[in-house]
Amino acid sequence: MISETEFQKELALIITNAIREDVGDGDHSSLACIPESATGKAKLLVKDEGILAGVEFAKQVFKYVDEGLQVETLLNDGAKVTYGDIAFFVSGSSQSILKAERLVLNAMQRMSAVATKTRYFADLLQGTNTRILDTRKTTPGIRALEKWAVKIGGGENHRFALYDMIMLKDNHIDFAGGITKAINKTKNYLQESQRQLKIIVEARNLDEVHEILQSEGVYRILLDNFNYEDTRTAVDLIGDKCLTESSGGINEETIRHYAECGVDYISSGALTHSVHNLDLSLKAV
Repeated sequence: MISETEFQKELALIITNAIREDVGDGDHSSLACIPESATGKAKLLVKDEGILAGVEFAKQVFKYVDEGLQVETLLNDGAKVTYGDIAFFVSGSSQSILKAERLVLNAMQRMSAVATKTRYFADLLQGTNTRILDTRKTTPGIRALEKWAVKIGGGENHRFALYDMIMLKDNHIDFAGGITKAINKTKNYLQESQRQLKIIVEARNLDEVHEILQSEGVYRILLDNFNYEDTRTAVDLIGDKCLTESSGGINEETIRHYAECGVDYISSGALTHSVHNLDLSLKAV
């Protein structure tokens, strides 16, 4: 996974680009009718039910826009919220509050949706040893926010991007000429480039599981679109040789059954690509 320093750099890029995109050469609506010296206060109002996420990111946005803005936090990231809850108050320059408003709301609504979905899936796994993972099926440009929201919701992050973990999927394997060739080429590449990256290999059937197990150094085997019976068989075959992950069309009706097969992880793109934003508003008080 990426370091905290790299993660903070990603957040800074998101904020800079989002403000550039939204404000451009000025918030002319505010500049036209609100004096530069005017001050005010606003509240983050929850108009939905779910898991709150993005409070800490909102603070970063406010600070970027105007270091003089003050935030009074009432609810923290990860809190269960309902209609009428107030997450925080922000006070200071009225122009600055309005400049930051849309980015704060867009980010928090999306992050809260992801956190809510993740918490739902994580709760379905309660009592098992299986953990829920996100994927790279994220919204371009805001991956850091969505993966942050997954953690707030009680899930775990898969690799952040293509550069922080090796994942040999079906196309890699087919282009490389087979599983064993793909693994051997990967090991040689890592040795020659002096990189220390974990290796995940996808298996499409039990025969491929057997072949993967012939190679050393595999961190996790991804059991892609396996049925329950084959998943249990694969878990037994793999034992403690490496970790296991199930993926492929797993939903709220099937996730518990896959967990009970004994896999270490279940990955779901739905955590980030199939969510409905929580309804939040920033209202003057």
